[in-house]
Amino acid sequence: MNSDVINTEKVNPDTENIDISSSLEIAKMINNEDLKIAKEISKNLGNIAKSIDIISENFIKGGKLYYFGAGTSGRLGVLDASECPPTYNTPNDMVQGIIAGGDRALRFAVEGAEDSFELAQNDFNNHNINQNDTVVCISASGNANYVIEILRLAKEKNIKTIALTCNTKAKMSEFADVVICIETGAEALTGSTRMKAGSAQKMVLNMLTTGSMVKIGKVYKNFMVDVKPTNIKLKDRAQRIVASIADCSEQTAQTVLKDNGYLVKEAILQIKYGCSLEEAQRLLFKHNGVLRKVFKEF
Repeated sequence: MNSDVINTEKVNPDTENIDISSSLEIAKMINNEDLKIAKEISKNLGNIAKSIDIISENFIKGGKLYYFGAGTSGRLGVLDASECPPTYNTPNDMVQGIIAGGDRALRFAVEGAEDSFELAQNDFNNHNINQNDTVVCISASGNANYVIEILRLAKEKNIKTIALTCNTKAKMSEFADVVICIETGAEALTGSTRMKAGSAQKMVLNMLTTGSMVKIGKVYKNFMVDVKPTNIKLKDRAQRIVASIADCSEQTAQTVLKDNGYLVKEAILQIKYGCSLEEAQRLLFKHNGVLRKVFKEF
């Protein structure tokens, strides 16, 4: 095979007989490949940490996080972004996922989207990205024109850039302040980067948003204290969080949450310290929503 072929496009010798294997053998082969992902990610923890710092510092300045990608990579960015508002009660535009080809590309392949410089230019310009924002481009190969152009445009404006790829020779690395390269290698099915490469990208994206939300006070201990209770499951979770931190019954937590409109941090302070809703909100505003800092006031 051509030595210039990137690793994610190479033939995997461990799965060459997958087409004549039993269902159990197929499952084992795929599972064995998946077991390699976390180990590869562990080699990039330093650059993942740098990325978390960049994103969180820009959040504190009022900036936003933009994910750009094509195909599976783009869909993963949209997925991660869409989960931030209910999980951390962030504004809908604080973390945004943009996929080459637009929303239609979430369900259907849009021919030529990942190769289009024009689509990249339009998407970049339409979002008014500035120096307080962070741009993360996601691409298994790292060679798609769409993400390369996005990064180039960002660098021109001195906007912080992060590249997430699975290819050590990714062209987009030239335009990134931080490169996270997860060498997932040959896929179980040759070139099917929705598998190991996609799983690796999802795991890293989880770390970027979770880490940055932790850094800006959206988490107390390991509780999601900014959860937005939009359904029964999340309301139950909010009650358990308040009860645990405020050391009260779930019934008390539920009563206060219902009364204040399911504001979790405020409910904790109201119960734990007997303060009014207005006082709780004043203290949270004073300390940028960081619960540990508010606790020091008492």
